[in-house]
Amino acid sequence: MGETMKADIEHCFGALALELAPNTLASNLAMDQAHAAELAVLVAADLSRFVPAHAPVQLVLLGAHVDPVELLRPGWPLHSTLAELAARAPGERDGARVVAFGCHERKLPGPLTPDADLVGGPLRLLPWVLSGPRALMTPVAEQLEADLLETGMAGAATALMAQQRFGAKVEHARYLTLHDLVAMMALQYEHAGLAELWPLIEASLFEPDAERVIDAPPEPLLRMAGARVRMAMLDIDAWADAGLAPEHTTPEHLAGNYDAFCMRQRQFEALLGAHRIAVEPIPCRIGTDPRDLLRM
Repeated sequence: MGETMKADIEHCFGALALELAPNTLASNLAMDQAHAAELAVLVAADLSRFVPAHAPVQLVLLGAHVDPVELLRPGWPLHSTLAELAARAPGERDGARVVAFGCHERKLPGPLTPDADLVGGPLRLLPWVLSGPRALMTPVAEQLEADLLETGMAGAATALMAQQRFGAKVEHARYLTLHDLVAMMALQYEHAGLAELWPLIEASLFEPDAERVIDAPPEPLLRMAGARVRMAMLDIDAWADAGLAPEHTTPEHLAGNYDAFCMRQRQFEALLGAHRIAVEPIPCRIGTDPRDLLRM
């Protein structure tokens, strides 16, 4: 495909979302290639009402389910890898086609392998990519953004096959765009008491060069700028001197509050790490303003 043709192709990223029954774990993270191809045909049929008949649109599906944070990473690496691998896949390219990636000899291509450490959540996602000429895909993407969340329930055959092949009880199966997923995750972070952190994550996804600061005591102090996140690391004296202790902290509660602050720092760093947002620790000593050090 020439560079001109590549430039005229637009991708729309989304996912088949499987809401698992409470206390359910899927016995399989991925399905084999043959079953992934069968599932992709069902997904293509479900999504066909959003695409003009006989349009030269390509659907690419990963026959494996991942945690939401694996999709919400700067540069959208999982979806981008799907699109790149599909572009190199053999087959006719002038008309509509369906491409699936499943296991071969029980293995997926390395970049598409779900993180085995991120299992157990109630929402599991199978990423898909719709691709086609820009003039065609622009209105398709707009309609998906407007209607998919409200009307995008998966077909019964699609949900049943996913349930059988992954060995999990699926309560609901529906389609989401990445923007739908971002909105859902923003609510989840808010409900989990992490509302301060989410704007930084969202900026990393959509505006990596933007500046975002978390400076809301007693939360950790962070600054994102130039696609780089820096966190102030303080001992108990520097922490108290910087005004990050909760208001009205008594001397007898100071150590306990500082321990809570350190735990919160580790939580923030772990969550950012799960989104593949690296955190640079900046040691800060008493007598220096950590806010100034983060700007250096």
